[in-house]
Amino acid sequence: MSKTSKPGRVRKEVGMVGFGKMGGGMALHLLEKGWKVHGYARKPEVARKFAHAGAVMAPSLSAIIERLPSPRVFILMITAGKAVDDALFGKDGVLKSLRKGDIVIDSGNSFYKDSIRRGKTLARRGIKYVDVGFSGGPYGARTGGCLMIGGDRATFAYLEPLFKDLAKSDGYRFFEGVGAGHFAKMVHNGIEYGMMQAIGEGFEILKKSKYKFDLKRVAEIYNNGSVIESRLVGWLLKAFKEYGNELGKISGSVGHTGEGEWTAKTAKEFGVPAEIIEGSFKFRVRSAKKPSFTGKIVSALRGQFGGHSVKG
Repeated sequence: MSKTSKPGRVRKEVGMVGFGKMGGGMALHLLEKGWKVHGYARKPEVARKFAHAGAVMAPSLSAIIERLPSPRVFILMITAGKAVDDALFGKDGVLKSLRKGDIVIDSGNSFYKDSIRRGKTLARRGIKYVDVGFSGGPYGARTGGCLMIGGDRATFAYLEPLFKDLAKSDGYRFFEGVGAGHFAKMVHNGIEYGMMQAIGEGFEILKKSKYKFDLKRVAEIYNNGSVIESRLVGWLLKAFKEYGNELGKISGSVGHTGEGEWTAKTAKEFGVPAEIIEGSFKFRVRSAKKPSFTGKIVSALRGQFGGHSVKG
């Protein structure tokens, strides 16, 4: 029998699935903030690691739900797409264990239209769905990130202590409507594609000039009071220090996960020209067959802030 929390006040106890580089950091951060985290991990070694850190690891997804106080709060931090639907609606998913008034938080990079669909499906059962775009990479997950939160205002208000503890200082904002958080994060990632592409192209131009630039020193001065000073240029400087000016061990082919493409397609749907974002996505696709130094720069940046595998 589930315990019942006080009306209007979220109990510091959540269920969670997804203990990778983002979800794992979030779980550890919540534990440090005094939250009780119930989790499930398919790999025994992952389950042991987080049990040792203080999480209460369950043998199944449904077992997590049964252990939580009502209304239950269940967080997903898993790969967008089928994996989310399986965790919610699949044969071994949590839907059969959830009850009216429970809350599902999808904090991965889901496509906003998928979030709208899931929200409607859960709403028919009286279950709340909150979509959270989480920016900040593994470091932000571990220490406090930037949260873009969608859903309904009352559910956000109920969960605000959770979001405050997950975010950096003043690092969360609510946007009305299911899907709004993931929409904001989608556009954020599309902009990110374009910014990284511009940095990559600029540094390849520098590399091919007759002046024999020390690219590390260029990155140093660009990131010391210039108009383009930024975390991205700072991460590039770090990559040059780690891998050298040639970025020799970095792949010139750039990985991509979907958000840039979603942003470009959404822009077309809205009749908004988005040549930079669309072009940066197409560059990543082409880079699989045509690696380049620009690709090395973009790959290096993905590795620095997102922990992506980028070595050639």
